[in-house]
Amino acid sequence: MLLAKGHEVVGLDSDLFERSTFGEGIQDIPELIKDVRDVEISDLEGFDAVFHLAGLSNDPLGNLNPDLTSEINHLASVHLAKLAKEAGVARYVFSSSCSNYGAGGEDWLTEESQFNPVTPYGISKVRVEQDVTQLADDNFSPVFLRNATAYGVSPRLRFDLVLNNLVAWALTTGRVYIKSDGTPWRPIVHIEDISRAFIAVLEAPRDLVHNQAFNVGRNEDNYQIRELADIVQETVPGCQIEYAKDAGPDKRCYRVDCSKIAQTLPEFQPQWNARKGAQELYAAYQKVGLTLEEFEGPKYQRIAHIQQLLSTGQLDENLRWRTKAPVSTTVS
Repeated sequence: MLLAKGHEVVGLDSDLFERSTFGEGIQDIPELIKDVRDVEISDLEGFDAVFHLAGLSNDPLGNLNPDLTSEINHLASVHLAKLAKEAGVARYVFSSSCSNYGAGGEDWLTEESQFNPVTPYGISKVRVEQDVTQLADDNFSPVFLRNATAYGVSPRLRFDLVLNNLVAWALTTGRVYIKSDGTPWRPIVHIEDISRAFIAVLEAPRDLVHNQAFNVGRNEDNYQIRELADIVQETVPGCQIEYAKDAGPDKRCYRVDCSKIAQTLPEFQPQWNARKGAQELYAAYQKVGLTLEEFEGPKYQRIAHIQQLLSTGQLDENLRWRTKAPVSTTVS
């Protein structure tokens, strides 16, 4: 999407998930294969903006090693911001999260609402915001995008995200399988619309976004988990809703007010909703012949993938590469 807008793009990634590509593959762009913990100022010189999305992404993966989550998600992110500032990067857009609000309850939460993270992942995002905001000055402009829970088809599709997961269960087993009691609130947003938010922030006048946080999504896309289950049941023929035997309330519950981004950046125009997204996911899963073993296995489950790389000795205990098996270029 950035390329289509005429921007020059370079990626930086440790490629932990290079064997987790879904569907027809990923856009070919120049890339620095490097751990975010190892970035040097020379890697950042000459760039106008940094979009920082690297990290251990989601709550279960963050719980795998809370100290490592702090090192990668918090400390390395702040270090990257300091290097970017030193290198003369004007705009630093941090991929934050509505997980900052954590146990938010039933109230509508704005960017001014109190943080209440309940996981190492959420805590790390809060600390980055608190530290990087202190770096803002006339030449360095950080922006914090608190994304709602992502969904939708992408080349590195994740099956541990709620709508992606429910559609996969429905297609492969005939069950819309819910692991909570279905009552928690969750704001959701399509990955393309997250991308639209990043582009809108990149192209916005500095005074509109400088050192600001924005909830990313739409107010009408706050759903209770059981509402998403109903949408999936209506999308995937012949499936039934089933609750896990130990299903109970999930303390991660929050409804997020996204009015600020709509009012500040009118060019940010989300194109997706849960029903349209469920239909897209269903069609994509059908096209590749998705199986239960695949989406619950180590190829697409982030934490299972990391554990497999650890158990086979390809990663060390600090999630650094020891050896890398060659990646097949065949698209299946």
